[in-house]
Amino acid sequence: MADVRLMTTNALYEKMKSGEDLVILDVRNEDEYNDWKIEGKTVESINVPYFDFLDEDQIEVNEQKLPKDKEIIVVCAKGGSSEMVAETLQERGYKVYSLEGGMLAWSRFYYPTTVAVDEKMKIIQVNRLSKGCLSYFVVSDGKAMVVDPNQHIDIYLELSEKENAPITTIMDSHLHADHISGAPAISKETGATYYINSSEFMGENPGYEYEPLEQHDNIQFGNINVEVIAIKTPGHTPGSVSFLLNDKYLLSGDTIFVGGLGRPDLGGKAREWALDLYETIFGKISELADGILVLPAHYADIQEINDRGIVSALLGDIRQSNQIMQNATKEEFTEYVAGAANTTKPPNFEDIVAINRGQKQVSQEKADELEIGPNRCAVHHTTQ
Repeated sequence: MADVRLMTTNALYEKMKSGEDLVILDVRNEDEYNDWKIEGKTVESINVPYFDFLDEDQIEVNEQKLPKDKEIIVVCAKGGSSEMVAETLQERGYKVYSLEGGMLAWSRFYYPTTVAVDEKMKIIQVNRLSKGCLSYFVVSDGKAMVVDPNQHIDIYLELSEKENAPITTIMDSHLHADHISGAPAISKETGATYYINSSEFMGENPGYEYEPLEQHDNIQFGNINVEVIAIKTPGHTPGSVSFLLNDKYLLSGDTIFVGGLGRPDLGGKAREWALDLYETIFGKISELADGILVLPAHYADIQEINDRGIVSALLGDIRQSNQIMQNATKEEFTEYVAGAANTTKPPNFEDIVAINRGQKQVSQEKADELEIGPNRCAVHHTTQ
């Protein structure tokens, strides 16, 4: 094989973040591509399956879909097929790269961005772009707290070392259905206390140590008084919570997104949990000030990433853009949310929930396989 230029996932994201126009040639099968692909505000995505590049005549037909005046990044599942296609295109005069590690590497890629720094804390948002998953690394007085960590825990351990802040506190806003939580593994690695609402385990022992979140209305974090209030916000799951930091930042889990609300149907009780979500939105959340910055655990659309590379919005702006949060009656809200939730569920969510409850153990290879696919935790999305 001729030398094919490889592009890392980090280099790809830097190009996306810079606003550079990109052409991505995805050579996976059409159904895989339609279900889950690399997206970006300046990304042109083209799907031509790998097997179409094995026939000389078909190659010439496919060449008409590809620009010769732009760099093309070829993507496949794990990087092998894309290198072969990239070699073929390179020999035909195209400017081409192969994405190193393919979609598997993209699914493991995390990008940290500092959201805010004040005299009491530093908040870093960790974006797992392939899944639309967001987690948070909060530093205060030389200690670190991790909120809603994903399964690849090295990113959080690296941030701990970089910030010179040992991880002492870990919190899951709820039992996740679309990705495997890294909280138990981080707790085991660092000795940090892991908080989650015990109702998420449905009365069963998860097989790992945790601190019941419902027993702590206020959690003191750091030597100074960084106030972390656990606001019980059921709706997405029975034990969902949001975390209010110093009356300034709401780590909202899957309760409120920049463009929507958490879907309440993954436990098979859409209408019952939609009522809970109504009480959360029009009860607890309605008491919070418009100026609070909402930092969710997911986003549903690449457009929700702002120019700083952060997914966030003021609570007042979310209220204004999301009509269902304004003056809906309980009946209207329940009908709308329960109805809108009747959409495609996260792939393999039952297996992922079982793993997060400690009921099932899988290999790393199987864990990566189970997580393949986009985030589908929102019931509703509004255009900003």
